[in-house]
Amino acid sequence: MNHNIMLPAPYRILGVTKETKAEYTFRVACDVETRHGQFFQLSIPKVGEAPISVSARGEGYLEFTIRKVGRLTDGVFGLAAGDTLFMRGPYGTSWPLDEFRHKDLALIAGGTGLAPLRSTLRHFADHPGEVRSLHLIAGFKDLDSVLFAEDLARFREAFHTIATLDGAAAPGFEAGMVTAHIHKIPFASFEDYNVAVVGPPVMMRFVAQELEDLGVPDEKIWVSFERKMSCAVGKCGHCKIDETYVCLEGPVFNYTKARGLLD
Repeated sequence: MNHNIMLPAPYRILGVTKETKAEYTFRVACDVETRHGQFFQLSIPKVGEAPISVSARGEGYLEFTIRKVGRLTDGVFGLAAGDTLFMRGPYGTSWPLDEFRHKDLALIAGGTGLAPLRSTLRHFADHPGEVRSLHLIAGFKDLDSVLFAEDLARFREAFHTIATLDGAAAPGFEAGMVTAHIHKIPFASFEDYNVAVVGPPVMMRFVAQELEDLGVPDEKIWVSFERKMSCAVGKCGHCKIDETYVCLEGPVFNYTKARGLLD
């Protein structure tokens, strides 16, 4: 019997972590093999579904960090450990870890954009010899918006990390948008490197412009975005931009391609 790629399956929620007032992380019992940066379609019957990137993975589980923004996420936020969440996937492209290895790497995230990079950061924290250096810039609106506090503490120890708040500085955090700190990454000292960027489309565009101003070639920049995805398998056309289906060719794109896709 052929498997229906559109049919979600039930998975048990192992635990729920309240990251902020608007973002929760759900740990789901799941042993489906995934690659860093891929996404699943999460759903509640008769309510709807949405594409959510895997924010962490481990033996027997996956984690999804979800922002409360609509009917589906309102429903998901009402679930607790022991409840059932329906999922299908994984879908999409992933971060090119083979391209990242043995080179310098910079990761730049805005707000919930840290979630699709979290499992990659954890991987390199666990395998520090796989990259020559790693520079992380993570920007948040304010202290109440900071995600993954425990992970951030670990990343500060493992990598060259700048955490910043859009407004005023606070202990452990600098002030300003992420673009204000990109010049602190020593690109001139790198022999070979890559940059991964995740955040709202306008943020990624401004970051890419700042990187280009610093001499970073487009082919060294990678971005991830889940623009208007619906079916995740290239059937509905909601995410089609010109001839590109974001759900099939993304969510991870090299900027040589993405610069023509970002809003």
